[in-house]
Amino acid sequence: MMPVDETGMTRRDRDDLAKLVRQRARVEKATAAQRKAELLAEFEMQVTTFYPFDNDETWAAQKRVAEQEVAAANARVRRRNRELGIPDEFAPSIVVGWRPGGQQLWGERVRELRRLAKARLEAMEKAAQTEIERHSVEVQTRLVAEGLSSTAAQKFLAGLPTARDLMPSVDGDPELRKLLPGARGC
Repeated sequence: MMPVDETGMTRRDRDDLAKLVRQRARVEKATAAQRKAELLAEFEMQVTTFYPFDNDETWAAQKRVAEQEVAAANARVRRRNRELGIPDEFAPSIVVGWRPGGQQLWGERVRELRRLAKARLEAMEKAAQTEIERHSVEVQTRLVAEGLSSTAAQKFLAGLPTARDLMPSVDGDPELRKLLPGARGC
């Protein structure tokens, strides 16, 4: 029979759980990549969708109101054109119509929106992968820590540095502090 520690787990239990945690982390990272692709496809659908203006009664009613206002304004414009002696065939007039879309009409803007969406989704995926990996390592660390029997091994584990230990805040780094506005010695 295998020895059981205080948690009730055998070494084999901890090893099996650690293996499962690593496998789940791989699956979750793949899922994050898949989700990024789904979100990019959803973004593409939204950025390339045109909404037809002629199939909504509220929009049609507002267009009729605008056309009536434009007709009244054009009557005033025609009167002024006559006062100024402008022939009808050369006279200015007001027109009303629909613009068939928004920002998706300008190719350069769509390219910029795509670039921004891809960058944001890339950052989201990296953040998700980092969190997945962090959680995986935390669980694996707990599993290993619960099986450590010597004080030296526990002390060694407790002394492992973290990214926060290795990368202090801006205030803690004299070189970065020099870059701040109002810093002395710049």
